Amino acid sequence: MDQTGVAFLDIIFFAMVAGFLILRLRSVLGRRTGDENPERWRSQKPEQATPPAPLPDNVTRFPDRSTGAETPAAPPEPGSVAAGIAGIRQAESDFDPAIFVQGARGAFEMIVAAFAQGDAASLRPLLADSVNDSFAQAIRDRQARRWTLSTTLIGIRTAEIIDARMQGRDAFVTVKFVSEQVNATRDADGAVVEGDPNKVETITDLWTFTRNTRARDPNWFLAETATPQ
Repeated sequence: MDQTGVAFLDIIFFAMVAGFLILRLRSVLGRRTGDENPERWRSQKPEQATPPAPLPDNVTRFPDRSTGAETPAAPPEPGSVAAGIAGIRQAESDFDPAIFVQGARGAFEMIVAAFAQGDAASLRPLLADSVNDSFAQAIRDRQARRWTLSTTLIGIRTAEIIDARMQGRDAFVTVKFVSEQVNATRDADGAVVEGDPNKVETITDLWTFTRNTRARDPNWFLAETATPQ
């Protein structure tokens, strides 16, 4: 075969190879798989939130708090207990009325017991100077007469803050105690001169505690005792 025939055969061979490759490329690139979605290549708009289903007539929808918006609390009325507590909190940020009342109940129990026993030493750390002087004098008078006081605290029914205020740097909190007690005072011969050892009395006391908010001592002191009129 001459050179012209060989060249012609080469041309035919390469044409067949080229045709085969084109067919293979079309089979790969031109085939649809079912996943083609032209919309996914475009900018997507955010999906519209589905409106909540209407609630039944007997169900109240609460406000949505997810935005963090809250209705500001109204300021306490001037002269109220809440206003007094707010004033104390300004001077002493960690003041907690609930914790204070718990401490006041404990102080009430200790003071009532120590006074009945004539234990002036135990009373001193719990009382302001004026109240300590009054209690100490009452104990001395009782001892001079050779009288004894028997007090049984059955329990404290309620203890609640009824007044709170700041005077300068001093905080004052008044707690109303309603307790059940059995009290009896006897003379040197054991005869009952005051009270009734067989009677449970419901007694209401108004005790005012104080503390210097600038002082390093965290303790409160009994500053005044009274009974409601």
